[in-house]
This record gives sequence, C-alpha cells and structure tokens, in this order.
Amino acid sequence: MTRLPTEFPDFGLTPEQRREAVRGHYYEWPGMDGSSGEIWCYSDRFSYRPGETVVLHVSSTAPQFGIVVIRDGGSETKVFEKTGLSARWQETPDQCSVEGCGWEASFEFRIGNDWPSGAYRVTLSAEGRDGSPIHSHHLFLVAPLPGKKPGRLLQVAATGTWLAYNTWGGSNHYQGITGPNRDQYATMVSTQRPWCRGFVVLPKEAPRVPLEVAVPPKTVPRYPHMEWAFATGHSKKYASSGWASYDSHFFRFAERAGYQIDIASQHELHFSPEILDGYDCVAFVGHDEYWTWEMRDAVDNYVERGGRAARFAGNFMWQTRLEDEGRRQVCYKYRARAEDPAYRGGDVTRATNSWEAPEIGRPGSATFGLNATRGVYAGWGGCAPRGVRGFPVYRPEHWAFAGTGIYYGDLLGADSHVYGYEVDGLDFEIRGGLPYPTATSGAPDGLQVLAVGMASQVEESADIPIEDQFLTDEDGRFTAETLFGEASDANLDKVKRGDGMIVNFPRGKGEVFHAGSCEWVAGLLRQDAMVERVTKNVLDRYLGRDKKGE
Repeated sequence: MTRLPTEFPDFGLTPEQRREAVRGHYYEWPGMDGSSGEIWCYSDRFSYRPGETVVLHVSSTAPQFGIVVIRDGGSETKVFEKTGLSARWQETPDQCSVEGCGWEASFEFRIGNDWPSGAYRVTLSAEGRDGSPIHSHHLFLVAPLPGKKPGRLLQVAATGTWLAYNTWGGSNHYQGITGPNRDQYATMVSTQRPWCRGFVVLPKEAPRVPLEVAVPPKTVPRYPHMEWAFATGHSKKYASSGWASYDSHFFRFAERAGYQIDIASQHELHFSPEILDGYDCVAFVGHDEYWTWEMRDAVDNYVERGGRAARFAGNFMWQTRLEDEGRRQVCYKYRARAEDPAYRGGDVTRATNSWEAPEIGRPGSATFGLNATRGVYAGWGGCAPRGVRGFPVYRPEHWAFAGTGIYYGDLLGADSHVYGYEVDGLDFEIRGGLPYPTATSGAPDGLQVLAVGMASQVEESADIPIEDQFLTDEDGRFTAETLFGEASDANLDKVKRGDGMIVNFPRGKGEVFHAGSCEWVAGLLRQDAMVERVTKNVLDRYLGRDKKGE
C-alpha cells in the first residue's frame, strides 16, 4: 500500500489566506488581471456536429490574437491554427453568470467533415499590456453524426455539472453575487460565458479533492485543492468539475486502450435523445450531478430498448430545467420548495430539487440504481478523512471482477484512491456476510450490490470546533428535510450515515453497471491495473467484445 505523508502540502499561504481559500468567494471576472491585460472567449454552443460552424465570442485587451485548436484525446492532434485575428474589449454585464456575457461574435470557423468526435481545446494567445504573452483556454465538443455505430462507445460529458460549478463571472449554483446583498448562489446560470480556470487544462500537480494525507488525530480539516487554487489563480471549483479533472481521464484511457469512442454533451441527451440509438454502450463518468427530466428519459428509454449504460460516476443529486433553447440552466436546489415556480402552480415533478424529494417521485435509483442522498462525502474534510480509499468488494465472483484476482473483503482501487469524494448508495442490510438493498431502498428489481464503502453527510468530531468545519451538517439537514419533511436531529440521525456502492442490474432488454464514485477516473489517470481491468470488463461486455474473444 502507498504510504501517505502525515503533513498537509504547503502552498505558501498564511493561515488567513488558507481560511480565505476555503471560506471566501473568489472567481474570474473581466478586468481581474488589470495591468497585464487579459483575453477570454466562449463559444455559442457546448457541442457541434461535423460541418457546423463554431462561433467564438472574444473579449481582449489586445487588438489581435492567435488561435490553436487541438483534439484532446489519447493523443493530442492539432486541427486548426490562425494568427492575426482582430479582437477588442467587450463590456460585460454585472450578472453575466446568469444572463450571459452578450459579447458580439469575433471569429467563426467550420468543423471539418473529417474531424472525429471528441473534445477540442481552444487556446487563445495575445500580447499583454506589458509585452508578455497572455492566454486563455476554451473547450467545445464535436458530437457524432447520427447512425448505427456498432462496436463504438459513446461518452456523455457531464456538461450540466460543468455549468453548475463554473465560477466565471461570479455566480454558480454554489456561491455567487446574486440577490439583494450580492451574496447568494445563482438559481440560473448561463452557457454564454467562458469556462473558469482549471476546467479545460490543468498541470499534473493540481491536487484532487480526496486527501492524500494520513491525517493526524485531532487535526483541523484542510482542503489542499482549494488552497492550491487560491495560491495559483485557478478556480475554486477546478477540482469539483470540468473536463480537465474528470471527463478527460476516461476519454483518454478509452482511446489509448483501443476503444472507438465518441463524445456528446448532456444537451444532446436533452434535445436529441436519438443520438443514443446508434450505440451498444453509453458511458457517464466523473462528477455527474445535474440532470434534466428529459435527459433521464433518454437514458431510461435507451436501456429499456436494449442499450447498456456504464456509469463510473458519483453524486446523481439534482434535477435541472433548461431554458432559452438550452442557454440557461435552472436549479433552485436548497431554496426549491420556497422559490421554484414548479411549487406554485407548475408541474411539481419538474421541481429543481433533489431527485429523492418525494413530490418529484423519481429517485435517482430508478435510472442508475443508486441515490445521492444515501451517499455523498468520503475522504475529505471531516467526512471519513481516514476512511477506505477503495471499494470494499463483497461479490468477487461477479463478471465485472474477472481477471482481477480480487477476493472477498479486498479494496478495489485503494492505491489510486477511486473511492470519494462524493459517492452514491442505497440503504442496505448484511445477510450471511453479503449486502442486499432494503425493501424500502428504491433499488430496481434484480439489483446486485458488488461493493460497499462508508460515507457521511455530516462532519462530526468532538475534537474539532464547529467554526473550523467547512461541510458541517448543512447537507445532512437538507437531506433530512427533503426526505422526511423536517430537519430535526432525529431525522438527521436517519440520513447522516451514507455509503458508496458498485451495483449491476438488468432493465427491460438492457443493463446498467454503476460504480458510484466521482473518483473512479482517478484509477484510470493513475493507471491502476485492477481499476482498468474492471472498466474494460464492463465496456467489453456491453460492446459485445467479450463474446468475440477480443
């Protein structure tokens, strides 16, 4: 087993700065780089098909810029380059996170008919005010054309979650500059703004959320990822979402392992659900927290008809709605029952609350077998900081574990830390040394629990004062109120102990495999052979490869 350091990494911050890194609200905004100058851009859409035109909206302190577009897959391929393009500084509304930036179009280019589906990284470069270079990064997806794709895999990028965490402009679904006191999170966020720093590209040394520290007793929790973000000028949420931290690691692994893989945004699931029909297997990975009703319909219908869904992802928590042709995402979250119009004469099943809210009537387990409200935090803050780093395996004989040599009671992916920082689970019981979902868990018929680890919705420690806790019991009390109508201590006690699971179940003519952890991709990033083997077992079975002896 890997020996962990016993001290937190030091990024040169004072204690006050460390506190600000965690408690403070800092974000990217136009004009933030002042004397050095800056350049930003966004595209009119998340994704395009071959032959369509990308419209870039650029705001720059420099009058000219250059652009390089690289396909970011198993290898990097430059597909487009141009210099000497004209730019200007464009005024940005104060509430751009909510309303969109409204910048005029600066440059257009056409997606080549021969550009393969994938994620395309845009790097803009210009000369700063002091003569030194300035850069920014953007990302768009090229989705596949319709049609049957035998043997090909489709990855659906967690773009709803990217949007929810994007800090650019000051507001997202977590913190913000909305409301009368400019201190509330935004219940609506716009696609028409740049991605925050760290969502598109990251250096290798950027910390992930789960702690890589053997935390000494009675230690006040620390959050190295936020400290690093504060110290290096990255988004506070870089490690919570985005292409660079999550979706990219699965896509690159799949291409390097020889899979033919395409990618689409969740907007395709919502507006063009037929995109799934061409594929035997569809994969969802990383931190994948925000979904619309229509996105779920697309997956449920696909699986019922014989499709296979492989979800290596955690935290299936919130229902969203899309407005303005998909340019705005709505999620009232904790304020839904008080503020969401769906509760005042609207369709309450479409309320942007947790999927497990009884009035919505569609728990996450109905689609992917697991519920976010029965899982959540592991391996950071005061939530199991010294807990298991991998999945404790209970059914090693299952086909997903073939060729791993794993035993009952072993930890899958502990060395690469695949368990955390947010996990999904079910209420369960142990019978004869094996886990079974309880009768009231909401588990689909035929669901098998393959692995279970512990998680928590509450930071609990008699040794750590409440003011030194970041997560506290806020989410636990919200879950208690959501499920049982009141955030009382008694109800909190019913929900605060969670779990993370790997499950498998049939549905209609299809099948679902779900490793319910955000950090599964860390095992692919860190080339953990056992995690890679399980991933391949699932993909090979769902693509029909295992029948061909490939």
